[in-house]
Amino acid sequence: MTNQIESRLADAGVELPVPGAPVANYLAAVRTGDTLYISGQLPMQDGKVAETGLLTGDGDVERGKRAARYCAVNILAQAKAALGGFDEIERLLKIGVFVASSPDFTSQHLVANGASDFLVEMLGETIGKHARAAVGVPALPLGAAVEIDAIFALKNDR
Repeated sequence: MTNQIESRLADAGVELPVPGAPVANYLAAVRTGDTLYISGQLPMQDGKVAETGLLTGDGDVERGKRAARYCAVNILAQAKAALGGFDEIERLLKIGVFVASSPDFTSQHLVANGASDFLVEMLGETIGKHARAAVGVPALPLGAAVEIDAIFALKNDR
């Protein structure tokens, strides 16, 4: 499976970054049994937050989707680092999408598609289809527009 995911990433022109280190007192990834939890990932690109500020209207949906995609790239980078590759991933179970948005912005679900669509494309339908929540929040760390965490089921044959 690692080769399939790596091939999909390469075909899409996606190079996974070196995963960012936590900026506070937590771990970027925690494995317990056959579950891998990835802490919230920001839309980091080239070492800085790529999309910042509140999403306020329909014109911001594409910006939010871009931010969500960056977060998803960073989720895969963290998972690969934690597992030493993708072979142990059985399924992406759930993502939690937090969107910094004004009270009248109601397109958090569309913003979340930026991550969902990317993860399904890279992991494949069977492994990548997941449950999710998409919620609006008044602010996120470092002024990020989006933050996403993830839960993976792992093969228990290690």
